[in-house]
Amino acid sequence: MKAIVQTAPKSIEIRDRERPVPSDDEVLVRVHYAGLCGSDAHAYKYEGGYEWIPIPRVMGHEYSGTVAEVGDNVTEFAVGDKVVEEPIHDCGTCFQCKNGQPNVCQNFEITGMHNDGAYTEYTTVEPGDLHHIPEDVPLRQASITEPLSIATRAVFTQSNVTPGDTVLVEGPGPIGVLVAAVADSMGANVVVSGLGKDGDYRLPLVEELGIDTVNVGAVDLEDLVDERTDGIGFDVVFDTTGHKSGVEMAIDNVRKGGQVVVVGLPGDSSDVFMTPVVRGEIELNTSYGSTWRNFEQAIRVMANGAIDVDSIIDTSYSVDDPTAAFEAFLDSETCKPVFSFVDE
Repeated sequence: MKAIVQTAPKSIEIRDRERPVPSDDEVLVRVHYAGLCGSDAHAYKYEGGYEWIPIPRVMGHEYSGTVAEVGDNVTEFAVGDKVVEEPIHDCGTCFQCKNGQPNVCQNFEITGMHNDGAYTEYTTVEPGDLHHIPEDVPLRQASITEPLSIATRAVFTQSNVTPGDTVLVEGPGPIGVLVAAVADSMGANVVVSGLGKDGDYRLPLVEELGIDTVNVGAVDLEDLVDERTDGIGFDVVFDTTGHKSGVEMAIDNVRKGGQVVVVGLPGDSSDVFMTPVVRGEIELNTSYGSTWRNFEQAIRVMANGAIDVDSIIDTSYSVDDPTAAFEAFLDSETCKPVFSFVDE
């Protein structure tokens, strides 16, 4: 079977692998669609925080598919079922898991990083890590269940957003776009900010979704704050940039008594000036990963047609030339590339 394998930093190859055989307690999934996200791009570059990933490694953790075979002990799934995997596997025994916080498990493992992933035609999964996909949700759309679950956690679980709130989402990457779409579906007044190359593809994509944007490289954000919030600041700001400047900008543009939710991972050291946070009684929260409930929320959001998934997904990149998708993603020429492992 065909597999996309990382062999070195910024080096990936198409290799032929043996089709796996499920154990008695596993499910064999025929992969249909598999997405590319920011963490995949960081791993592709093998940058700081990702050098621990063993190479060669079959990449990929966001995917959808159908059950091709079930082990003798599996009763929850049957051949032909449409499924997605919850790729961050918690241990179930550490303090956080027992405390109802499996998304911050001390001993988690990630499909496509700790072990071979979904950029291939078949993969084996334990049934406890799978979710059923309703028949009326196309597998093409279901491929983004995992990043959408991160967005549903950020908005539904970790934020105070309510209908009518003014919301700023910093960064039009995959998570930023999905956070904006979920907040918009609730009836919030959302603006997405971007910079530089974001103006070529990603900000226009957000506008296609009917959500307002601002390119902070061309427009003074203070003017937007005055226009959209009468100068008091946004009720909630989500930082999805993955850069320390995003946290600083969020604090500058949230209202007193408002909330900042940090979703991106600022890799650089950050010295945030906390005096305005304290004096403004600004709530500073974070959101990491997702839980089983957030996955189910993401599936229901898609089933209800609450967001325009088809406009977000980009299936123009071929499995046979995955490097093109990675480089385009890093250059902000696309937002959510999705590889197809089946004939469309």
